Amino acid sequence: MQNAPLTISSKLPGIEQSIFSVMTALANRHGAINLAQGFPDFNCSAQLIAQVNEHMIEGRNQYAPMPGIMPLREKISAKIESLYGAQYDPEHEITITPGATHAIYTIISAVVREKEEVIIFEPAYDCYLPAILMNRAVAKYVTLEAPDYKINWEQVKKLITVKTRMIIINSPHNPTGMMLSAEDIVELTKIVTNREIIILSDEVYEHITFDGKRHESICRYPELASRSFAVSSFGKTYHTTGWKMGYVAAPRVLMDEFRKVYSYNMFSAMTPVQWAYNDVLDHPDQYLELSAFYQQKRDLFRDAISASRFKILPCEGAYFQLLDYSGISDENDRKLAEDIITQHGVASIPVSAFYHDKIDQKVLRFCFAKTGDVLKRAGDKLCRI
Repeated sequence: MQNAPLTISSKLPGIEQSIFSVMTALANRHGAINLAQGFPDFNCSAQLIAQVNEHMIEGRNQYAPMPGIMPLREKISAKIESLYGAQYDPEHEITITPGATHAIYTIISAVVREKEEVIIFEPAYDCYLPAILMNRAVAKYVTLEAPDYKINWEQVKKLITVKTRMIIINSPHNPTGMMLSAEDIVELTKIVTNREIIILSDEVYEHITFDGKRHESICRYPELASRSFAVSSFGKTYHTTGWKMGYVAAPRVLMDEFRKVYSYNMFSAMTPVQWAYNDVLDHPDQYLELSAFYQQKRDLFRDAISASRFKILPCEGAYFQLLDYSGISDENDRKLAEDIITQHGVASIPVSAFYHDKIDQKVLRFCFAKTGDVLKRAGDKLCRI
């Protein structure tokens, strides 16, 4: 007897495969230079690899404590206090996670209930909306527009209701490379004061800022930190995105709820890698010098495309450069991005993919976390368009 085919009612109707996977796959098929997906094409330090191997050989291969190994949490606590003047108890207020995306999903699952509202700023990193929808909450959108992608706080105020549970912020921002200012923090503080609103602050590019601009971590501001989750990434800082390791800092009242969910959806992150990051945090120069390292790459890429017909948009942090192509083509950004891969051999991400309604402002995102030779070759190709 033949069984009837299964009928699956999708929990994420309308959500497509990640644009990163799509554009990377297309780049691979055509042998294109991949400036689409946000990962370095150079290796992490040999010493860091050796430290992971050393800890494996020493037998640190079983489960770590659920919140992470205590020495690493203690060093993260000290680092946050040194950088931002905030004190987080490593016992109860810091948790190591298998990547920032996993942390973000866990945060939303832990504190956002069905039909509650979450405000996100678009273009937005593409993991936010699915996490909101999977938890049967409601996304409310604030549209940021080229070329400066500044937040209109009056628009934010109009979205606040009694159902508003969370505001997600991201600085330095993916995909735009823009950063929150001290003035933005003032406006955010005004909005959440005397309201039961939680802040999720995605700060995975905290150490990649340009032209002397200061990263306004949520941890700097006690009145906001008391209602916030701050999410950070070892992968972005140490060129190890494939290791999927991050951490969350939050006051205990929030972290207790986070750990309830985390203890059942993952329990712990990879043990020997935690020990290796614990070793490397003894050398703060490695993250303090990161801004200069990536600013050189940003400037090299900009120089490489200076003779092109693209318009270079501002980039204050992270490792993405937006290029406006409105002077080149009227084609929609998804189609043009595909054509540039197949016809010119360079992969990018269409920024419309970061809007729920696919707003097309004729802008493409290019990742410059690449070697100088790759950036120059990509620039040469883009100048021919």
